[in-house]
Amino acid sequence: MPQTTSGLLPAYLIVGADDLKRRQATTRLKGRLDQSFSAFNLDEHVAASDLEAQDIISSLNTLPLGDAFRLVMIERADKLPKPVSEAIIVYLKDPNPACVLCLVAESLPKNTRIYKAVAKVGNKAIVDCTPKKRWELPPLVVRMARAYGVTMDQNAATELVSRVGESTTMLDTQLKVLSEYCRDAGVITVADVERHVVRTAEVKPWDFLDAVSQRDAAKALTLYRLMQNPSQVALCSLLTGRLRELICAKALDARGQGSALASELGKQAWQVKNHLGWSRRFAAGALERGLIACAQCERALKSGSDPDVTFTELVVTVCS
Repeated sequence: MPQTTSGLLPAYLIVGADDLKRRQATTRLKGRLDQSFSAFNLDEHVAASDLEAQDIISSLNTLPLGDAFRLVMIERADKLPKPVSEAIIVYLKDPNPACVLCLVAESLPKNTRIYKAVAKVGNKAIVDCTPKKRWELPPLVVRMARAYGVTMDQNAATELVSRVGESTTMLDTQLKVLSEYCRDAGVITVADVERHVVRTAEVKPWDFLDAVSQRDAAKALTLYRLMQNPSQVALCSLLTGRLRELICAKALDARGQGSALASELGKQAWQVKNHLGWSRRFAAGALERGLIACAQCERALKSGSDPDVTFTELVVTVCS
């Protein structure tokens, strides 16, 4: 299908749960409009049961003012009434060359007729805004910080993700605030994140395990205290598993076979990327003694000892 007179495709579907990506994509598209006539050439809708197919098709077939193009945007496209979606499917077979349709949705199955119709428009018609996985976020945060004129390392970015959560919108908001605090220094450190960002995300068990792996008792205990109704037995089991992984890492590292760790543990490389470094923080025999302490802790927990005191003692023992 040919491009419109603006050089854009006749239709786009911006789809995915990453709100920041969706917002950036729609902002870029709106930025292509001639701002002198944007009030006339931009027509925005939100899909609802009262949306009329005739109104949308009429808007799509309206010619723009000036030499620019007309942009018709429909938010929550996954909620389009069937008559409207069917009318759009028919329209896309012979679209107005002076108009661009932009559908925006948090999710829309690929097997729907409207998704397939937009996909046929061109290779770049689907703008994927699928959220990144948690482990992919710190490198993204590092790049996002540069947009605000500051730098930050992986550790600071990881701490920010841990405190704020996986919403890129929230991460972007906090980075903007941090960049103002750290403008003179030009760098955002872990200490800056800890000082200026209040933890709003629920503590994940792996954040706690990572702190213990770093032998940072203060951080580990802080995270433990922030957990909502933690199961000390479950945490003890998870910690036992982590120590076993670190024992394996230390053994492979000693033989010069550290690169084989992921395959030996049956995990993805990103899941164990820090294990070798963490294992080197423990002296010979320390990890094994930690395993013994975990076994003793589990027996004590199941025998009715005070769960909070018992587990706290375990964390201190492993980290010390």
